[in-house]
Amino acid sequence: MRILAGFFAGLLALGAVAGQAQAQGVTATEILLGNTAPYSGPASAYATIAKTGIAYFDMVNEKGGIHGRKVKILSLDDGFTPAKALEQTRKLVESDEVLAIFMPIGTPTSSATQAYLNGKKVPQVFVSSGASRWNQPDKFPWTIAWNADYISEGRAYGRYILKNVESPKIGVLYQSDDYGKDILRGLKEGLGDKADLIVSAISYELTEATIESQISTLKASGANVFLSATTPKFAAQSIRAVRARNWTPLFILPSVSNSVDPVLSGGGLENSVGILSSSYVKQPTDPQWQDDPEFKAWTAFMDKYYPQGSKVDWLNAYAYGMAYAMHQALEQAGPAPTRDSLKKAIEAIRDMRVPMLLPGINISVTDKDHGPIKALQMLRFNGKTWDIVGDLVATK
Repeated sequence: MRILAGFFAGLLALGAVAGQAQAQGVTATEILLGNTAPYSGPASAYATIAKTGIAYFDMVNEKGGIHGRKVKILSLDDGFTPAKALEQTRKLVESDEVLAIFMPIGTPTSSATQAYLNGKKVPQVFVSSGASRWNQPDKFPWTIAWNADYISEGRAYGRYILKNVESPKIGVLYQSDDYGKDILRGLKEGLGDKADLIVSAISYELTEATIESQISTLKASGANVFLSATTPKFAAQSIRAVRARNWTPLFILPSVSNSVDPVLSGGGLENSVGILSSSYVKQPTDPQWQDDPEFKAWTAFMDKYYPQGSKVDWLNAYAYGMAYAMHQALEQAGPAPTRDSLKKAIEAIRDMRVPMLLPGINISVTDKDHGPIKALQMLRFNGKTWDIVGDLVATK
């Protein structure tokens, strides 16, 4: 009887473990991931990131899935609104019981959910934002970044300006959140003791209809360098507004808003000639990649699994690489993945080659460093594509 009692106790324990696994988004047939994205609102151009991620796992599922399970991504519209993002994330965690939140999009929205997810010990994996707060494993151990961080990006622009612009006077338009503030902070760090070269720095809110008045004020400041730390809608507006005023500063546009389509095309390709930016992703419009095996594989993927997506929007190449990294992490998380095993699998990534990242840029994550991408490349737009400027810039 004792033997039978022990046997049944063991079965009950196994059942509890299995039930717990199912409660964390894993069943015998499925792995369930959650995502929020701006399918509506001022940052809707970013929704293509989520669409690419979903399409990537459609491809994985067609090939057999992960350890025999299909991956399903529940992607909900947050309108790029923090309160809505928190509401939708709570639904994904508490009602849908997802294993993890995968590539949540945006700084304000992901900031609103970060403390909640960490309190619940739910992985917030590969945040589609470069704010420095994603790489704070001591404070937020369940959050893992993706982008090269905005402070490093801003720092690179400051150093470029000092080296290449004679008598610079810098005007900055920045989004009033961690994204814009981090870019501005990095710019000041890159300028060092010459931060007073910033003659005007003006913020805007996502709820504003236009940034016309801010552009007028920045031009009036006498700035000959303009850094537009904006999201896509406002980036396109700033390109048009600068040219409409016959203002000809060195125009710098951060990586999150440098898509040829829809941002530069929305601002006018002819208006965008000479804009400076940076990236860590192979730009799909760059002819040097046309015969590259990674580029060909990405193009074939787009044709079959996301044919409505733009093949000149670098965000689709960016999201493809992010989904690839998540795919590898899920494989390494084991045949019965848990939130903890997924986190540990990501923290074990070392020097991983991710398709569509620029040569020389691989990803690594540890339990002490949740920032996978540690370099970026300066770029300049020639009217059709981005030309590489100089060597890789380390972000560490």
